[in-house]
Amino acid sequence: MAALTPAVAVAVIGAGTMGAGIAQVAAAAGHPVLLYDADAAAVAKAVERIAGSLARAVDKGRLSPDERDAALARIEPSHSLDAVAPAGLVIEAIVEDFEAKLRLLETLEIFVHADAVLASNTSSLSITALAARLKHPERVVGMHFFNPAPVMALVEVVRGLASAPEVVETVRATAEAWGKTAVVCRSTPGFVVNRIARPFYGEALRALAEGATDAPTIDAIMREAGGFRMGPFELIDLIGLDVNLAVSQSIHAAFFGDPRYTPSLLQREMVEAGRLGRKTGRGFYDHSPEAGSLAPKIAASAPPPRRITVEGDLGIAAPLLERWREGGIEINRRWGEGVIRIGDARLALTDGRGATLWSELLQAPVVLFDLAFDFARCPRIALAPAEQASKRDLAQAVGLMQAAGMAVSVLDDLPGMLVMRTVAMLANEAAEVVHTGVASAEAADQAMRLGVNYPQGPLAWAEAIGLGRVCDVLDHLARTYGEDRYRASWLLRRKALAKQTFHG
Repeated sequence: MAALTPAVAVAVIGAGTMGAGIAQVAAAAGHPVLLYDADAAAVAKAVERIAGSLARAVDKGRLSPDERDAALARIEPSHSLDAVAPAGLVIEAIVEDFEAKLRLLETLEIFVHADAVLASNTSSLSITALAARLKHPERVVGMHFFNPAPVMALVEVVRGLASAPEVVETVRATAEAWGKTAVVCRSTPGFVVNRIARPFYGEALRALAEGATDAPTIDAIMREAGGFRMGPFELIDLIGLDVNLAVSQSIHAAFFGDPRYTPSLLQREMVEAGRLGRKTGRGFYDHSPEAGSLAPKIAASAPPPRRITVEGDLGIAAPLLERWREGGIEINRRWGEGVIRIGDARLALTDGRGATLWSELLQAPVVLFDLAFDFARCPRIALAPAEQASKRDLAQAVGLMQAAGMAVSVLDDLPGMLVMRTVAMLANEAAEVVHTGVASAEAADQAMRLGVNYPQGPLAWAEAIGLGRVCDVLDHLARTYGEDRYRASWLLRRKALAKQTFHG
């Protein structure tokens, strides 16, 4: 089916930040918009917010003054639910509470036409369950926008068990007509983005709880080595620790306590202490006006080694060779297993085992380095020394990385380090989404790039690392921790064994 024509009225129920943003998107696309909230003052504030947003778009040259005025004129405040009866598409954007949303949808069924589409902007509640109590569950879909709705490109179109295929297609086509990228997925806890993103927070929280380093250093490594737009603790503080924890708890419960989604005790303790992030002035960071910014830990300057021996292929880390050559390091090459010799010490890319175990296996002091999104240009790298490594061994590794123009952050011996274990877990969760028919590989990768600004889709990233290596990382983490949390998806392992890709 085709997208709804601009002549079709769109109703938005809930005039908070998300509702106002959705109303703006629909009005800018040419639809008459009926905006309702139980609090009439919220509607007036939303219209003011939309006017300000459109004015900024004019200032930036994205809209003409006439287009701004026309969009604003299409938004009609509604003072009762029966006033939204003419709408062909109703999008609810009220509080994230199942019973509240259900009561609203049941009421809307009384007023709207039989062929009107009812869409929920829920970020994680079951569309199947919301629709089940309605007389016409086939017309209910999820239409999950991301905040801020006028800016973020992604919309998750969520099909419940009873959603009619033609309704899903109409909503998908309409979202695309509104300038969004629509990803269709099955209704499952967290849908695509919130589900796949759990390890981005969970692994950082675990590393902090284990004392690998502090929050500013973890954030800096994830940004400057991992290529993520924000570090996990910066993002949790922005979202709100309570909100982020609630999503984690909801998904964990919805999957019957699967250890992959186990929430953090550290995060729960901070929520109990009232440290909720920016909105309370204190979270993982102090956001009070007088507080200064916390700098990440950086290793002191160290002299680089004059020469190194590279044994075998460094794989995804191969661009480091050119950076070292440009830094004046003499490089000898010989056959081997991707290990770098610096004097008596060994330097290697983490594979999920701790550096101390590596040292035991190689009978030599080992320093591991973390994954980077782009080894050719990353401004920071993380190192983790084995217990057997001396200060001199670590200093040589630090000097080598500094010679390549990188700031170095040293972690405690954390298995899988930070970027590698996070990307492996993100890819594993994305593989499960594909394996269980929630979304395609292309949709999963696209959703994570557009919905949360990841530098690369997790499955494409896993392919760049090597699917076999990603499975090795997960297997080593599982053995190290003795937890089912790190079990590899069968689809990921199957692709690795067959040397196939998700996108081939």
